Amino acid sequence: MMLVYYGHPFSSYTWKALIALYEKGIDFEYRSVDPAFPQHMPELRAHWPVGQFPLLVHDGVPYFESSIIIEYLDHLAPEPRLIPADFDAALKVRLFDRIFDNHVMGRMQAVVADAIRGPENHVPLIVEQSKAALETVYGWLDKELAGGGWATPHGFTLADCAAAPSLFYADWVHQIPETHENLRGYRARLLAHPSVSRCVEDARPYRAYFPLGAPDRD
Repeated sequence: MMLVYYGHPFSSYTWKALIALYEKGIDFEYRSVDPAFPQHMPELRAHWPVGQFPLLVHDGVPYFESSIIIEYLDHLAPEPRLIPADFDAALKVRLFDRIFDNHVMGRMQAVVADAIRGPENHVPLIVEQSKAALETVYGWLDKELAGGGWATPHGFTLADCAAAPSLFYADWVHQIPETHENLRGYRARLLAHPSVSRCVEDARPYRAYFPLGAPDRD
């Protein structure tokens, strides 16, 4: 089988599906869409004109959106499973996937987008609301993760693939309070996990891209 994966080493959603590829040990060709490789973005757009990444191409068939890519990888290489076969377990995993994408990653990206727009187009209300929303979801997650371990009781799953990049970057945008020991501990466990730490290290050369300035703590 021929798997080609388009993404950027510094991209949070690229990480999400890349973690799943690493977890499963699947062979694939990684085509970075960094400007250093100008031929790759036109290839991506030929499959998905919107131009968003990540994008997985398997024997010429494209799959996009990170959660869908991971669903497909579970079909392609069932072990280790990232979405449990049991309905109730799968529902919980998918719920946490959406929470991390929408309520952590989405809020973080709103702050980053505001910084990219530049001082002349800064919208303070967006930043304030996004950071307040992060503060709220941090508190909720801290309670949900009180048992330690991974996001759900079902091992390392899709939920953790989503959590790793979202919490990595969200903490840069609005640091997780020290009082949230459960959430901070979970983030630390994620960053120490081999498939995640590999993404962190591969992205390190691109930290100058972060518009708010990358902190030294990770």
